[in-house]
Amino acid sequence: MSALSLMAASESRWLQLTPDDTVILSSHPIPGNEMNVSKVIDGLVRLGVEVVHSGIEDVHATGHAKQEELKTILSITSPDWFTPVHGEYRHLVSHARLAKLMGVADDHVLVCEDGDSLVLDDRGIRKGPRVAAGYLYVDGAGIGDVGHGVLRDRRVLAAEGVVVVIVAVDVKTGAIITGPEVITRGWVHADEAEDLLDECRQEVTQALKEACAGESAPDIESLQKVVRRTTGRFVNDRTRRRPMIVPVVMEA
Repeated sequence: MSALSLMAASESRWLQLTPDDTVILSSHPIPGNEMNVSKVIDGLVRLGVEVVHSGIEDVHATGHAKQEELKTILSITSPDWFTPVHGEYRHLVSHARLAKLMGVADDHVLVCEDGDSLVLDDRGIRKGPRVAAGYLYVDGAGIGDVGHGVLRDRRVLAAEGVVVVIVAVDVKTGAIITGPEVITRGWVHADEAEDLLDECRQEVTQALKEACAGESAPDIESLQKVVRRTTGRFVNDRTRRRPMIVPVVMEA
């Protein structure tokens, strides 16, 4: 949605580029953003624009102040206290050393990281308690951490798919009333793997019969574990994949 990206896609409300135009990219791509910059350049070239960038000409111009410029600012302002901001930790430390070199007292220079707080009062400036400052995952309309478990499940679903096994069991007699029904998404295409699904049903049916053959009637939770374990082993043996297994055992 940047101005140049919109112009490269001919979607800008204000400017339309033509083959008579020249675009100069005076900055290096931010690490990790190279692909997006490459797409913008391609879009500009498709419009017939002449594009000049640091890969072909020495046109790079940083937007960050150099060391001598920072010294000038420090000499003009003569701060009593100093906290460097912006940049990686190594940049903050270098900036702090520069402030000390320019006369700021060592104990009046505070290097802070994400999560640090500063307290300003009549005594000066000091570090306060740390606060939560990690990445915030935005999930739909809600804001907040959805938890590692939810994110792990989503990764499994995206990479391996899901297999749902539904069966109704009479826990008193151990008889299977209906099922097992195997529903899959992202593991195999059901219409093309009916034989594989039939074999899975047979494996689950046999495992349930063995689990219900004991003297005491098993509970629903135990039967769910049997279905999950049997289905997971079958899927892994046949396809060498590990989709999410969701057992649904209903008491009839």
